[in-house]
Amino acid sequence: MLKINKVFIIACFLFAQLALIAQNSTNSPYTRYGYGELADRSFGAGRAMGGLGFGLRSSKQINPMNPASYSAIDSMTFLFDFGVSGQMSWYNDGVNKQKNKNGNVEYIAMQFPITKRLAVSAGVLPYSYVGYDFNHIEQIAGETSLNTFTGKGGLNDIYAGLSMDIWKKRLSVGINAGYLFGTVTHSSLLTFPSSTSALPIEKKQEIRVNDLKLDFGVQYTHPFSKTEHVVVGLAFSPSNKLNTKVYNTFREGQGTTGLITADTLTSSAFDLPNSYGFGLSYVKQNKLTVGLDVLYEEWEKAYFQDKKGVFDNRYRVAGGVEYIPGFMERSFFKRVRYRAGIHYGNSYQQVNTNEVGVDKAGYKEYGASIGFGLPLIDNRSILNLSFEYAKIKPELSSMVEEQYFRVTINYTFNEQWFFKFKLK
Repeated sequence: MLKINKVFIIACFLFAQLALIAQNSTNSPYTRYGYGELADRSFGAGRAMGGLGFGLRSSKQINPMNPASYSAIDSMTFLFDFGVSGQMSWYNDGVNKQKNKNGNVEYIAMQFPITKRLAVSAGVLPYSYVGYDFNHIEQIAGETSLNTFTGKGGLNDIYAGLSMDIWKKRLSVGINAGYLFGTVTHSSLLTFPSSTSALPIEKKQEIRVNDLKLDFGVQYTHPFSKTEHVVVGLAFSPSNKLNTKVYNTFREGQGTTGLITADTLTSSAFDLPNSYGFGLSYVKQNKLTVGLDVLYEEWEKAYFQDKKGVFDNRYRVAGGVEYIPGFMERSFFKRVRYRAGIHYGNSYQQVNTNEVGVDKAGYKEYGASIGFGLPLIDNRSILNLSFEYAKIKPELSSMVEEQYFRVTINYTFNEQWFFKFKLK
């Protein structure tokens, strides 16, 4: 039990620390809109399989995308999962090109059984990222102006989930109760480099969110034989009117001589949409897993700063596979879990444009991933590596095209929950 106590203490410490880490996982100018870039909420195997989760059910992996999956855990097992990522991004607006590097802690989570039919999970994971820094130069009243736009922050989700098998290990249900919190900061600084009389103008907005979030899930497992089965998964997150405060600051001039105007808004409407997930997976035990996921979110109905219709409904389709050449073989490479996946979707964000006849436009995202699950010396814990390439293709040629290559490393610690010492 000493090992478990150490892991539990370390996990609690990391939970506390992760909430304090500043979001720094993107430099995309598209994070200027809405809540920023929505995070990939899949762990371990699912991340390398295109971001699957709704239909995945495993006793060796934590899967918060569908809380019904928690009850798949063995009654003697404790799981702890910790993930980090780093990425290289390329941006091109047709005239200028830019390259950035980012990295951050992604998530931590734990999972353990209560009874043979009940299991719980808890963790901290990102909901969205904001991070950008770009300039815009134009002529105003004969003067050259430089407008610098910066943004940072994001939203995090601390969740606790419960799952229960309600019918012969075939039908399970689950729920996540989460606390969504974080601050998104947008700033703009207008300066006139060639003028000695024009005063700089700075605008800053902070959006602070603190509210509850619920996720529901169900999974049905249909066996074909002792080693083969199909899992059908459904997940639903209801819409939510967020408890939000908005702090606006306007400054003209510099230092203490500048004119400062500030106000706080507490009644502005900010929503999360209804979210629907469907997943299907075929599993040949310790050999092959093939999965498909579909996600649909009703962002068009969501308010943002008292405005409705500023977003587009979002969808995402993903497919992936995992293959193990020889689960019980001595050869390390035959016991490695080889994974690959693809995904396609659109953005909920809509960018204001200057195109004639086009008020707003979004983008599509195409991506592919590969990965490996490396068994550790105890043959229970796994080191997961995933490599993902994605291309963001805007609807208009005047918008910024983005590409990124992301590497994710996560360690899934698998330990026996109960064991006895023998005294000699």
